Amino acid sequence: MFSRPVFNSRPIIGLVGMSLLVAGCDRKSPAPEQANVVAANMASADEVAPGPAPDEATGPAASAEKLDRSHKGETGPSVAFSAPDGRSVTLASFKGKPLLLNMWATWCAPCVAEMPTLDSAAKSLAGKVQVVAVSQDMQGAEKVTPFFAAKNFTTLKPYLDPKLGLSLAYQANLPTTILYDSAGKEVWRMTGGYEWNTPAAAKLIAEAS
Repeated sequence: MFSRPVFNSRPIIGLVGMSLLVAGCDRKSPAPEQANVVAANMASADEVAPGPAPDEATGPAASAEKLDRSHKGETGPSVAFSAPDGRSVTLASFKGKPLLLNMWATWCAPCVAEMPTLDSAAKSLAGKVQVVAVSQDMQGAEKVTPFFAAKNFTTLKPYLDPKLGLSLAYQANLPTTILYDSAGKEVWRMTGGYEWNTPAAAKLIAEAS
């Protein structure tokens, strides 16, 4: 009589999660300079609709397909991730001030493209809005630490989520950025690359105050 083999499902879940994130980054999250231009043969109901080119003075306008307000008032998942000092934190750890949560990865081109603008926004928002960029790299610090060293960000700090807990909980493509008010309630979420250091972005972020 043969014994039934036992399989570990965690690597499979990780691979499935990664494949979904990669697919989302490639198809639904074009680089900022391409965020409003989607080829007709790739467009579908859940993809970014074509729109005007970014306005250099105010930044790109957020289309209805990218800016999602349908989760307004919801609290975030209780998934734990690692702070820069190694502590385990959750979104609830940031209550008290508005929070701009960004989920990204070093292998995601639109994520990498928007990071300098996110860093600039974090600097200007210091003391008013917490800007937390949480890496979805499965290799964690091995990938993220040298990336941050090379980019020399002035304000952003490396938060890590190598188990992809946040992106899986949100079922999010990368990059996805979510604004929470000081009570930990969602205001809106943005899918795809964006220019976070523009007046248009500042106006959106001010909705949490």
